[in-house]
Amino acid sequence: MPFTLATPCDYQEVIRKSRFIAKAAPITTPDEAQAFIQAVSDSTATHNCWAWKVGQQYRFSDDGEPGGTAGRPMLTAIEGQDCDQVVVVVTRWFGGIQLGTGGLARAYGGTTAKCLQGGERLELIARMRCRCHCRFAELALIKARLGEHDAFIEAETFDAQGVALVLAVPAERHAALQHTLAGISRGRIELRPAEA
Repeated sequence: MPFTLATPCDYQEVIRKSRFIAKAAPITTPDEAQAFIQAVSDSTATHNCWAWKVGQQYRFSDDGEPGGTAGRPMLTAIEGQDCDQVVVVVTRWFGGIQLGTGGLARAYGGTTAKCLQGGERLELIARMRCRCHCRFAELALIKARLGEHDAFIEAETFDAQGVALVLAVPAERHAALQHTLAGISRGRIELRPAEA
């Protein structure tokens, strides 16, 4: 089961006089990753290398380090820590001693892994998207009961008869949520799979 971070975290290490600071954060979109990278990159540093992963999407940058020595090892470390929906920026201040390509890959990958290991992790739960329609009077009660099933509302659209809801629910809780919604609506609400 993959994990993400509960909160941003950081890790610092000096390797052969070069200072490395890794900063990581949870994200849900590529835009959030880019915003974090811009926010934490230090213009006074020699390099600001980064990597992020959101599901099947990922990107990384060596930011001037020799190709394949920073961004790719960082992404490998993210995957090696079984993380998803995270971004990591490793900022390096050169200390005057060359590390070589293997040394750079170990330094960037290692600080990324140690940063992620030190952060508070949350298990990512696979959720299925479902839709249903409820009356206005039922909406508050439905919202109050969703937490019991670890479900949440992704979208709500109001119409003349009530509210169309798109819900995200763990697959193993689908039947229990259907039972709860049927109880609230006297059997009228039906939870159907939502097309992506």
